Amino acid sequence: MKTILALVLASLIPASLAAQETTETVTPALIRPGNDTDLSEFLWKNRPVVVFADSPDDPRFHEQIDRLSQGIEALFDRDVVVLVDTDPAANSLLRQTLRPRGFVLVLVGKDGGVKLRKPTPWTVRELTRTIDKFPSRLREVEERRGS
Repeated sequence: MKTILALVLASLIPASLAAQETTETVTPALIRPGNDTDLSEFLWKNRPVVVFADSPDDPRFHEQIDRLSQGIEALFDRDVVVLVDTDPAANSLLRQTLRPRGFVLVLVGKDGGVKLRKPTPWTVRELTRTIDKFPSRLREVEERRGS
């Protein structure tokens, strides 16, 4: 079941984004399984958006992934990485850390703190407007303008 979920998520990501080259190697996929993920690996690099559901068949989960897939460029510009966890029985490190109940969307800042918890699917526009108010994001925008 986990392999099927990974394949479905991989098919949602445009090939152009998955194959974009950076100064290091290749850009990691924006949407990926969070089963064995530790939030500390994203500290000061990315803003994780974690999508939890009790089943990969949850309609809210599918709606959220569809919404996020439609705005990949905006999320990529804000250093967002989307982690999904649809297996409560696995008791992953993400579940132990964030303690979700049913479907929930959790936005974690680059500092590792939980910035937002929503029990309903959100659009990319709603997420980016929230992120754009963060002091760290305001600094990033100013630095890009200055260079």
